[in-house]
Amino acid sequence: MTALSFQNVEKKYGNFTALQSVSFAIKKGEFFALLGQNGAGKTTLINCLSGLTRRSGGEINVEGEDPEKNPNFTKNKLGIVSQEITFDPFFTPIEILRLQRGFYGKSENEEYLFWLLKKLSLLEKKDTRGRQLSGGMKRRLMIAKALVHEPEILILDEPTAGVDVELRQNLWHFMEELREKKGITILLTTHYLEEAEALADRIAILHQGEIVICDETKKILAGHKRILEIEKTDGEVTHFEINPGENIFQKISQCPSIKDIRIREPKLEEIFLEITKS
Repeated sequence: MTALSFQNVEKKYGNFTALQSVSFAIKKGEFFALLGQNGAGKTTLINCLSGLTRRSGGEINVEGEDPEKNPNFTKNKLGIVSQEITFDPFFTPIEILRLQRGFYGKSENEEYLFWLLKKLSLLEKKDTRGRQLSGGMKRRLMIAKALVHEPEILILDEPTAGVDVELRQNLWHFMEELREKKGITILLTTHYLEEAEALADRIAILHQGEIVICDETKKILAGHKRILEIEKTDGEVTHFEINPGENIFQKISQCPSIKDIRIREPKLEEIFLEITKS
């Protein structure tokens, strides 16, 4: 079943085209990464999905419903973590979550709210004013706020900016738990490409408002060049680019007196830079 779909989505601001014929679909329960440089159009696409921005053309569907035609349905299905911090700094985390849950007409569920705070390492700060939280804590509170109404689809727009390494790892373990135990679909944008490489089932790269690649993560990695490093007995190291399917033994035969052979697999960061260099 398809959770989200974008079909020929366009967004124009006067003569400037921010999005052009953007098309891809996300399966229910999938972890999908949308990557792109600053200004590529990622946040614009998310704003079109959330209803903050009206698209200029094309179709967007959330489990079959258009966000512009049925906003109440889609808002209840979506939990969106934006890049901006959007909560009252004079309220505490527990107060913020209670208010946000009430906005969605959900019944009180203190057990769930405390569970969210614990999972996001905020339980000890539940009675601390929002303005007194660190930048990383505010980011995590934004995630809790997005999950407070128990959405089926979670949109994460740069969620780990300002979050230290250990807490980032804990956050991703939590995201995997949400997906495995609750079946939540996750759409992630991030500049930490190693996170996308490790977590995403599929990846799309948005470049200058257009989708330039969309495929399974493992297929994207397998479809790019590897580097063969051959170290000779005299210490000299020779590098060869190996295309997918190419026989490496032909390269090895060109180098006598071999001491060591190493194959460096392609990294998503290298592929990303190659695709978006123009």
